[in-house]
Amino acid sequence: MTRFIFVTGGVVSSLGKGLASACLGALLQARGYSVRLRKLDPYINVDPGTMSPYQHGEVFVTDDGAETDLDLGHYERFTGVSAKNTDNVTAGRIYQNVISKERKGEYLGATVQVIPHITDAIKEFILHDTEHHDFVLVEIGGTVGDIEGLPFFESIRQLANELGREKYCFMHLTLMPYVKASGELKTKPTQHSVKELRSIGIQPDILLIRTEKDIGKDEREKIALFCNLNDKAIIPALDVQSIYDVPIAYHEEGLDDEVLKVFALHKKSKIDLSPWYKISKRVNNPEGTVKIAIVGKYTSLEDAYKSLVEALTHGGLANNVKVEIVWIDSEIFEKTDPSANLEGIHGILVPGAFGNRGAEGMINTITFSRERKIPFFGICFGMQMAVIEAARNLLGFA
Repeated sequence: MTRFIFVTGGVVSSLGKGLASACLGALLQARGYSVRLRKLDPYINVDPGTMSPYQHGEVFVTDDGAETDLDLGHYERFTGVSAKNTDNVTAGRIYQNVISKERKGEYLGATVQVIPHITDAIKEFILHDTEHHDFVLVEIGGTVGDIEGLPFFESIRQLANELGREKYCFMHLTLMPYVKASGELKTKPTQHSVKELRSIGIQPDILLIRTEKDIGKDEREKIALFCNLNDKAIIPALDVQSIYDVPIAYHEEGLDDEVLKVFALHKKSKIDLSPWYKISKRVNNPEGTVKIAIVGKYTSLEDAYKSLVEALTHGGLANNVKVEIVWIDSEIFEKTDPSANLEGIHGILVPGAFGNRGAEGMINTITFSRERKIPFFGICFGMQMAVIEAARNLLGFA
């Protein structure tokens, strides 16, 4: 029997719903369950392939060639389950498919509306190819209350009703800000977020609360009272040193236990987190540091290179060293000598990019790397610049 966990967010965006979903998926895997993770993005773009890296971060490309949200990278790295084209959909793609069907006459002249046609299309996407998994985790992008997200929230409300109580769980991620002036954690934003969620017919089963300080008994009981929950279903999500410590932290706070209780599975499985403890030990006790310079166009937003950063981190873990990344905008090397910024660097990476801006700076960086014999890795556009650099400076082509 396939069970669905719907992950929503409130108060502010960028709280880490994708990471929370990935970590919960990893915890369920550690208990022997098979999982699949999906992301529903409410924006009107058909896919993120043409979106600015500054606005949306990187585009994660799946094994079957789909251009998807970067959260699918988290899903894949934490669970080892290869993401597919069918694991990410946007409002734009949903509307495009529905309008295409309307133009072909597939609705037989009916008035095409958000309910039921758009919501049915969203539900169809969620349910597609899920029968072979124990759990399907579905993340809803954005925050509760966003206008563009309403069809998606309505869809999961309907779907939960159709599935039955034993087959779904609503997990809501919120923020509990700490006010330094008064020394208090404020529960009101979480209360209002849950109130907004309940106003559209969704009662969360679990609250995952991002906070700087641990949640005390009084705050926990207050949230439970106003949000109509058991206080054990209030799970703190404190900051940790590394994202690879998060699965352990969530388990210690009881997140996976509470999720399984919703499905009446809490006594049916034991957990093996030994691989995560090994990773955590390596992350927090490196034997050395390696400095890698990433010279690119979009370095002002690290999420534009998220998979690249994680790949370097994984390389560091494999060699028991910490990878310190030095971010450098390639444009600065069009006017200045790279040596001032690249002294003490152990390796240089020039990643993919588009357009002429910063290209000469990349070429100057590659020349510096070659002449100083600093290990170099060029990816996509970066490798093209390496070929151009060699053609100019080694073969004499103008």
